[in-house]
Amino acid sequence: MAEKEVNFNKSGISQLPDNKPVLYRIKTEAGNENYVGVAQKGRVQERITEHLGEIPGAKVKIEQFSSIEDARKKETNVIKRKQPKYNKQGK
Repeated sequence: MAEKEVNFNKSGISQLPDNKPVLYRIKTEAGNENYVGVAQKGRVQERITEHLGEIPGAKVKIEQFSSIEDARKKETNVIKRKQPKYNKQGK
């Protein structure tokens, strides 16, 4: 599974691959996770762009998966472990 980290802005997001489902993490400059989410194949850039201006972050990191189900399982585990500030708790 490929991973990539870019700046959390339009030009950075446009560099992200869109060919597989992903788990994405929006991180602060200090490296703390503000938000964790999943995006389906073909919607990666669109989904992450939805958070611009809404959730502060310096970087966005993605991790590609072969299926959306695998990405959702990992998302649940990461949210439980990290408890990102902008995720609804109890997911």
